[in-house]
Amino acid sequence: MRRSNARVAASEAEAEDRSDINNEKKMDNSMKLKFRPNQSLRSTNLFSRNQKQQQPPRFTKSNVFVIGFVALVCASVSYLYLNSCNPVEKRYRIVIDGGSTGSRIHVFEYTVKDEVPVFDFSDKSGLNSMRVSPGLSAFAEDSNVAGESLLEVLEFARKRIPKENWGETEVRLMATAGLRMLDLSVQERILESCRKVLRTCGFAFQDDWASVISGSDEGVYAWVVANYALGTLGGDPRETTGIIELGGASAQVTFFPSEPIPPEFSQTIKFGNVSYSLYSHSLLEFGQNVAFDLVRQSNLAKVPYVGSFNLISVYVATETLGSKEPLDPCSPKGYKHNSIIENAIPSSLVENNVQSSVLQASGNFSECRSASLTLLQKGKEDCAYDQCYIGSTYIPKLEGKFLATENIFHTSKFFGLSPKTFLSELAVAGKQFCEADWSKLKSKYPKLNNEDLHRYCFSSAYIVALLHDSLGIALDDGRIEYANQVDNIPLDWAFGAFIFQIARDLDIKQLYPPKSILDADSSTLGGLVFVIFLLFAVYYVSKWRKPNVKTIYDLEKGKYIFTRVARHS
Repeated sequence: MRRSNARVAASEAEAEDRSDINNEKKMDNSMKLKFRPNQSLRSTNLFSRNQKQQQPPRFTKSNVFVIGFVALVCASVSYLYLNSCNPVEKRYRIVIDGGSTGSRIHVFEYTVKDEVPVFDFSDKSGLNSMRVSPGLSAFAEDSNVAGESLLEVLEFARKRIPKENWGETEVRLMATAGLRMLDLSVQERILESCRKVLRTCGFAFQDDWASVISGSDEGVYAWVVANYALGTLGGDPRETTGIIELGGASAQVTFFPSEPIPPEFSQTIKFGNVSYSLYSHSLLEFGQNVAFDLVRQSNLAKVPYVGSFNLISVYVATETLGSKEPLDPCSPKGYKHNSIIENAIPSSLVENNVQSSVLQASGNFSECRSASLTLLQKGKEDCAYDQCYIGSTYIPKLEGKFLATENIFHTSKFFGLSPKTFLSELAVAGKQFCEADWSKLKSKYPKLNNEDLHRYCFSSAYIVALLHDSLGIALDDGRIEYANQVDNIPLDWAFGAFIFQIARDLDIKQLYPPKSILDADSSTLGGLVFVIFLLFAVYYVSKWRKPNVKTIYDLEKGKYIFTRVARHS
């Protein structure tokens, strides 16, 4: 019985073991069904929120940055290579400005890309100029040698233009107010002397390329270069800027007026698809140097004399001062004139020994300004128009913005005036200068010669009389400022003549080349690539230094905590 019971117990135990094994196999099968071979397994770390999971490759910010950088470098290298293989042909043109006090040659370099001219007026390559004295008008008595004064400037041009380009480089002589003041026969003799030299200079030349240009043309050319530099040429006429030039022998006023103007004062020019009807007029004999001589001559007429002569008179009672010498209010006190003025007054005054009188400097800004205004208003009674701001010359009401150039710039720069408030400041600075003692002025400005230095008294008074007293520009008007260049482009009428000629000869529809990064030169592109490389390096250094943080849940503290881990772990 006992053995029988033992066998039964062993049999039951064995049955239970088999039952346990079967249950484990079923569980294994169940587990195999839950975890398929191609199914991603979840992490057993239940407390991590920042687990790295295997993901397909994707474009990150850093990848995009690298791709962009490499693309830019490739584009830059390709651009420089193509430019080196297909260089743009350089062209040249010469303009000789035959001014009243000297002749200045300008050698211009330019290219044409996609039928658009590309000018380079920078000092490094596009512009070369040289000036010689005296001006062509100084050869009025010996016109046959006038052409010889151009030999030096032409040699200057030959050194700056490759010899293979000489034959296709046009040279033009454009004389201004200095020659306009001479008789036509004298003008022609001087020009013919210059043509003989220009015909054999080696550059392309035709006889009609040496001429005396009109004052209105001179004003238009100055307007052209100013608005080209400002980026308004070829755009809305109402957005353009006017020009007031004060040269040596003449002054020019050019701007776009909204009111109709008499045809004799109007010039119509076209750039692209836009036409401009400009007011442009030259005030001959109202340039700073000629006006200075006229005012100084008028001071000789201050000696008490009863007679009639055609000179401007600003009467000063010299006799009441106990002096027979005429006073010069436009020179600082203590200044001594170096020479006696001859042929400045009618011969009838010779009987009174006025021809031997030397002007006595009185340094009076107000009287100098008054004398200048008297000169500017001479002949106003003969005005045949509704308004004549200067003499009998028609000038419409000034509109829009203006740039004041040439001697207005030089005088304002000498006094260190602010470009946009120079007119009000000039009235103060000029008064202080005129009334200062000459010896103190010489000590303050030792590098200037006497003749140039003492004239700043007159120029300051004359500019105020011209702009404020005559043209009616308020002393605090912010629409006018002085300048001699805009964006490194000199505001010289010769530059405008060059631009005008190229635009006309090429019949261009677009003045400005399109703005593009690939239009930059090699140095600009190289600098850009270097800057982007620096940004690239800074980005990756900052990314490398940034700590790698992991967020876990702390069971003991019952909250999430942050812990720093190795970057490559």
